[in-house]
Amino acid sequence: MTTTSPTVYTVHRPGTTAVPLTVDEAGAGHPFLLLHGGAGPASVLPFAAQLAAQRPARVLTPTHPGFNGTPRPDDITDVRALAHLYVALLDQLDLHDVTLVGSSIGGWITAEIALLASPRIASVIIINGVGVDVPAHPVADFFALTLDQLTDLSYHDPDRFRLDPATVTDRQKALMGANRQAIALYGGSSMTDPTLAGRLTRVTVPTLVLWGQSDRIATPDYGRAYAAAIPGARYQALDQAGHLPQIETPAATLTAVWGFADQHATARPTH
Repeated sequence: MTTTSPTVYTVHRPGTTAVPLTVDEAGAGHPFLLLHGGAGPASVLPFAAQLAAQRPARVLTPTHPGFNGTPRPDDITDVRALAHLYVALLDQLDLHDVTLVGSSIGGWITAEIALLASPRIASVIIINGVGVDVPAHPVADFFALTLDQLTDLSYHDPDRFRLDPATVTDRQKALMGANRQAIALYGGSSMTDPTLAGRLTRVTVPTLVLWGQSDRIATPDYGRAYAAAIPGARYQALDQAGHLPQIETPAATLTAVWGFADQHATARPTH
């Protein structure tokens, strides 16, 4: 399988400080920007490697500043700031025909990037994203959950992914603590922005909302409301998967992601 290798880019932003950004890269071909959720880059890197190995794809997976102990400039404090950072990265790398893929809070960042209407982006895929406010179907209170409870709500088959606390190393505990702080900073306690759904009516890029049907962090009804907020967006269900289908059902997720990216590519990848 293709492996990823990290590069630290110094991303220059107009009118403010440069940002050191750790980006794992794998493969060659159609460019993907793959944005992780609250579980950190480890929750998407195996999927990035599979996508790069099984399709003609160049997959870039940044670590959001503050996650995994990476530095975070003082002015990067919310999801919109991350969206501007990643558009600056695409500009700096001069990438075109990019497919954005975001999981969980990465889906929220993806939605904010879509609103920036960069001509470099050909399509957008939100995988069990958060960010929109759906009062009838609220996002679970992540910060009130124990690790076991979070596992129960996140997976179709939680026992496959349950961690034994006795096996968690001190370093892993430190990283989880740092990631939890970063999630709270970027997403707030509700993991939503009450203005997002209304603003998403301005999105014009082709969008797929891909949803694990066993998700109890953000339920399928929440996902359908997400898709309904974006003009022309397509909602696609993934069975036997919860909040992290790229981990639980990677083959089905890869098929859906590649199919949508390929359908909307302007420069046709070589199969």
